[in-house]
Amino acid sequence: MAVYTEVSFAEASALLQQLDLGTLESMQGCAGGIENTNYFVSTQHHGQVHDYVLTLFERLTFEQLPFYLQLMKHLAQRGILVPEPHANAQGELLLHVKGKPAAVVDKLRGASELTPGPVHCAQMGAMLAKMHLAGRDFAPSQPNLRGLSWWNDTVPVVLPYLTDGQKTLITQELAYQNQVAAQPSYADLPRGPVHADLFCNNVMFETVAGQPVLSGVFDFYFAGIDSWLFDLGVCLNDWCIDPTSGMQHAPNTRHFLAAYSAVRPFQPAEQELLPAMLRAAALRFWLSRLWDFYRPRQASMLQAHDPNHFERVLRHRVNQMQDDPKQEARP
Repeated sequence: MAVYTEVSFAEASALLQQLDLGTLESMQGCAGGIENTNYFVSTQHHGQVHDYVLTLFERLTFEQLPFYLQLMKHLAQRGILVPEPHANAQGELLLHVKGKPAAVVDKLRGASELTPGPVHCAQMGAMLAKMHLAGRDFAPSQPNLRGLSWWNDTVPVVLPYLTDGQKTLITQELAYQNQVAAQPSYADLPRGPVHADLFCNNVMFETVAGQPVLSGVFDFYFAGIDSWLFDLGVCLNDWCIDPTSGMQHAPNTRHFLAAYSAVRPFQPAEQELLPAMLRAAALRFWLSRLWDFYRPRQASMLQAHDPNHFERVLRHRVNQMQDDPKQEARP
């Protein structure tokens, strides 16, 4: 999250009143992330304080956004712990602020756990499987906009900024992922709505009786229709990775996979292709961080992510697949 478009207190106040969410008490720009303009806002409504997130979308279009907001509404109505979007008097979830698409959603309770352990990973694994199953009857369709097609378009853009070793790695991995996508087993992977960006900082935990309890999942604005296995790979490459070395954290991986498969058992094609999807997820985030690092946009609050982290993750995933054919990360 960042602030690219300044929204005044008066403008935010008028919007929240239109949504019948009460009187604006405070608002604060959010410094984390890089895609959208975000503000935390608090209102007073019927004597109670309510917290929301106001988002202005800087890259996504009015045509793309209904998918994300409807997906969040769909999941919330099926008991998945996600921020529910609020509609105006006309029933519209997609709003207009300063000529840009916008939305107001509930702010989740708790805090992100940036150094998760097996307990956190088990809860997230079960929640991810529940999310996938809950999305099976979601009718709207939109591709993962940061999927293979985007990788093929974007690799040539970032190549001039890379060292020779990095160029070799990224072009070889892109060729490998195109080969994987052409395999019959890839076509057999179960598919549906995926979050596609479910890092630790997009999940909240509360402490209940001294124990962490998952309280919600947010930031669905990279969601799309893709393989559930790719979504799992994204999670494993963040929740189950040593943040310094980029190497796999085996206990976290085992707990995550066991909890996921207890809710939704893996199919044979998924068992075959999980190592490839771990590499795909690492490539996707290395590439997007390279893009944001070398082709940045102006923002009043912005923290760019280090692209080298996912280069390390990708190298470890490639080496792991070459050195360990049995792949401990297999489900």
